[in-house]
Amino acid sequence: MSQPNFTPAFTTRPELSGSFGMVASTHWLASAVGMGVLERGGNAFDAAVATGLTLQVVEPHLNGPAGEVPIIFHAANTNTQHVISGQGPAPGGVSIEHFEALGLDLIPGTGLLAACVPSAFDSWMLLLRDHGTLTVREVLAPAIHYARHGYPVLDRIQAAIAALTREFTEHWPSSGAIYLPQGRPPATGSLLTNPALADTYERLVQEAESHQGSRENQLDAARGCWHDGFIAHAIDDYCRKTEIIDSTGQAQKALLTGDDLHHYRAHKEAPLAYDYHGYRVLKADAWTQGPAMLQQLALLKGFDLSAMDPYGADFIHTVTECAKLAFADRDAWYTDPATDPVPITALISDAYADQRRALIDPNQASDQWQPGNPDGHAPTPPSWITDPPAPYPTATIFAGGEPTRDRSTDRALGTDTKFQPERGDTCHLDIIDRWGNMVAATPSGGWLQSSPIIPDLGFPLGTRLQMFWLERGLPGSLAPGKRPRTTLSPSLALRDGDAYMAFGTPGGDQQEQWPLLVFLRHIHHGLNLQQAIDAPAFHTDHLAASFWPRPFNPASLALEDRFHPDVITALQQRGHGITMTGDWSLGRVSACSQTIDDKGRRVLKAGANPRGMQGYATGR
Repeated sequence: MSQPNFTPAFTTRPELSGSFGMVASTHWLASAVGMGVLERGGNAFDAAVATGLTLQVVEPHLNGPAGEVPIIFHAANTNTQHVISGQGPAPGGVSIEHFEALGLDLIPGTGLLAACVPSAFDSWMLLLRDHGTLTVREVLAPAIHYARHGYPVLDRIQAAIAALTREFTEHWPSSGAIYLPQGRPPATGSLLTNPALADTYERLVQEAESHQGSRENQLDAARGCWHDGFIAHAIDDYCRKTEIIDSTGQAQKALLTGDDLHHYRAHKEAPLAYDYHGYRVLKADAWTQGPAMLQQLALLKGFDLSAMDPYGADFIHTVTECAKLAFADRDAWYTDPATDPVPITALISDAYADQRRALIDPNQASDQWQPGNPDGHAPTPPSWITDPPAPYPTATIFAGGEPTRDRSTDRALGTDTKFQPERGDTCHLDIIDRWGNMVAATPSGGWLQSSPIIPDLGFPLGTRLQMFWLERGLPGSLAPGKRPRTTLSPSLALRDGDAYMAFGTPGGDQQEQWPLLVFLRHIHHGLNLQQAIDAPAFHTDHLAASFWPRPFNPASLALEDRFHPDVITALQQRGHGITMTGDWSLGRVSACSQTIDDKGRRVLKAGANPRGMQGYATGR
């Protein structure tokens, strides 16, 4: 392929290269923990679990033990790829009628009402049991250490806690007891502890080890603590007895029960796949937004991206217009395929992409929401998009995370919305070991902004239920036992049939956009992993936002300030509604890759995002 004439990419740090192991994540402490596991003889699965459990402690504003974690991995010994579901379903007692009786037309973004069944811990233990080598004690030791002895408070943790000081003081005192030492936000650079969480995990280890027999039996016992043991009992007791102020401005109880925990188990699934220019990209099914990346690739296959400047207006416009079509299908069709049919084969087919591609105007940005008709079926659009409320919530962008809102335009949703803690974000990790095992995982939910800390456990519940619609007759309509269509979406790629790359990012609705840019610039323009991660990023919010208050911003395009002014002008002339977000503001992508050289030696590489000053890769 011919290469366009573009300026070589600036990098903030080198692309790492080695042959023993690579770990990349959104926090340097977690990356160091994962590498330490590899150094002690553990495999990528052991390292992923220890890394993920550490992220729950050191990034409490981004994920927690009662959150979610879709995991996609390659097992070298069988040369197979798998997904661990990692997303708990809606509680059995939920109903649209319940929320209507509360005067709600959207599920709140905070509080106990929005809790799904916690799934992160069970997912990690399933991965460890079936593919790892370490014990419960060994993978939990780093998390217990940081919870007991302290982890550094970064600027963003301090800012998140500071924004919640009033809520933690007046409404959620159990959270204040942990995150407001001496009654005020911790200072940046100080060490913050969570002794209640350390106690919970130490008790869990002791109970697991009290079971005689194999390592697998102990891991099953650890899972049992969440489903039927002391953790399940504490969650059930808290949900039955506690009413807390949430996004409605009212005190509400949870719908989650111990019975929901009893019936849940994480499980494995086959990934979806799409072939693109010699690569096979793998994603989880339509209970995530993962197929949207595959749909974008199918659309992009019809354009000569290699001939485009990867920082130019043609590239940005083409990728953005393809994203709009893919996300319209996401919003119209994606749901839990275990409970509702999804025409996924048609959605990711080349024939369907060929039809949809004709809607793209190379000279004009679309301001229309245009889902397609896979297999001839007409979509049922949410009225929230076709007949948006007024005044409509508008989105601004904060550095390196999910969209946040201008509160002055929030609509009341029939209730008092004065109490609005800031929404959390997400974490990510990628790991490859010396045997060629590969893991990508995106932990999220159960963050400190979601709901109060359960005093006996040291962590809050999540709020993923907010991704359901309360409108009837939609694929994403709320129903008991159904998984919400989550934004969480790690990625794997094979090259010429061999496992090649693990990658992903935090970022809500941007999780199928920022990593796609890295992948496209890497394979079409020859950027190495670090160059592609560091390159100026962009995304669109021309979609039904997944998080409360669920704004839709037609023709929107967010750009980092590092794009050339002529590029910005050209995009404006094509009708894009531009938001400039700062020089280093969009994306927290990390990635690891592996190849075999001409002498049969495994070559591992990694890169991590510099935005936010905490993501790091490590390896040798």
